[in-house]
Amino acid sequence: MPLLGLLPRRAWASLLTQLLRPPCASCTGAVRCQSQGTRDLSPQHMVVREKILDLVISCFKRHGAKGMDTPAFELKETLTEKYGEDSGLMYDLKDQGGELLSLRYDLTVPFARYLAMNKVKKMKRYHVGKVWRRESPTIVQGRYREFCQCDFDIAGQFDPMIPDAECLKIMCEILSGLQLGDFLIKVNDRRIVDGMFAVCGVPESKFRAICSSIDKLDKMAWKDVRHEMVVKKGLAPEVADRIGDYVQCHGGVSLVEQMFQDPRLSQNKQALEGLGDLKLLFEYLTLFGIADKISFDLSLARGLDYYTGVIYEAVLLQTPTQAGEEPLNVGSVAAGGRYDGLVGMFDPKGHKVPCVGLSIGVERIFYIVEQRMKTKGEKVRTTETQVFVATPQKNFLQERLKLIAELWDSGIKAEMLYKNNPKLLTQLHYCESTGIPLVVIIGEQELKEGVIKIRSVASREEVAIKRENFVAEIQKRLSES
Repeated sequence: MPLLGLLPRRAWASLLTQLLRPPCASCTGAVRCQSQGTRDLSPQHMVVREKILDLVISCFKRHGAKGMDTPAFELKETLTEKYGEDSGLMYDLKDQGGELLSLRYDLTVPFARYLAMNKVKKMKRYHVGKVWRRESPTIVQGRYREFCQCDFDIAGQFDPMIPDAECLKIMCEILSGLQLGDFLIKVNDRRIVDGMFAVCGVPESKFRAICSSIDKLDKMAWKDVRHEMVVKKGLAPEVADRIGDYVQCHGGVSLVEQMFQDPRLSQNKQALEGLGDLKLLFEYLTLFGIADKISFDLSLARGLDYYTGVIYEAVLLQTPTQAGEEPLNVGSVAAGGRYDGLVGMFDPKGHKVPCVGLSIGVERIFYIVEQRMKTKGEKVRTTETQVFVATPQKNFLQERLKLIAELWDSGIKAEMLYKNNPKLLTQLHYCESTGIPLVVIIGEQELKEGVIKIRSVASREEVAIKRENFVAEIQKRLSES
């Protein structure tokens, strides 16, 4: 039976459309490229990524966090109405069992659901995992539809601003450790944002929508944000102008004191509470020695609906580039804040668990490191092999297998070519091209004398070691390198 007869007409039309679709510039036409906004990671990419993740995770562990994981998808109702206007960016799934599901949009909402389901009242956790957002992947360099997040969160009732200060300290440690260049962490408080909206005359029903617009100030000019608020969201022009006076203010603890004296903002109870906590936060940040990296910025809004208190976002002031090159624009590289009401949304009795956390933007950081390595022409070693087992003669496969088994059993990372009779020059070239530091050589002469030759790939020096001592000698050399 021909193919057309096996498929329904609609399915056939869909298949035909895909088959006739022209390949992209990087595609050979033999296979389709991966979905837009995703990427394959080569072995070279994975080496760089793992180094970044190792640094991030070691910092989380240093601060006492426990690792955890959650499913890649959740019930759609779990995620709905937690992200404000961004809820439209969720990937929905059709489940054959009839459940409405969505891929997780972030790691925070699933964490809050976990706390409520398991009745956990106190926890310090970290989580590294993929999330999915159905947005344009070309908005900012390093932004994808599928990407990895690294989250650190502190859940529980504690004295004010101590956990919040630790989160900011962690962000500073990670960004300093990654050596990405100078950075600044903007802080604000959602209570100050809401208080600002109230005293400026924003109707309460528009708070979240206007907050979402303000959150775009890192990507759009004020005039464009103002246009969106007035034309698209129906805000009175004079109200927008009052907001404009505030969102241009940024500074340190002195600005916090100044806002306490502001004739309008000082009349709002919510704003005063937020300013009080920020003042205390700056005291702790000074004790941690990072106050100079923090800026109180009234333009910071963080559009996600679940934030209730202090919010923060880290931006690079200048990415490492060579003279004459344009700095890489990747937006924020870390962000977070306090979300005291989110857990209660999942608890049948509405019991709240105060939480604060941060998320490291691995993809954007990875993009910066990747571009820097390209600029410098740095090469990446994709394996960690320490020793290569070689022979200059034919019919020595069995001896090589014995040697490599001893190395593996001793915990040494070792390789050999999968050939019965490889040429010695081919074996040595392989070691040089892959960066393997040591070669052990077994041949007729070595077998007869009961020795093994150990060759340094870099210096090409060789030394004969008794067969029974060769593993100990290699371990000694590796420990000294």
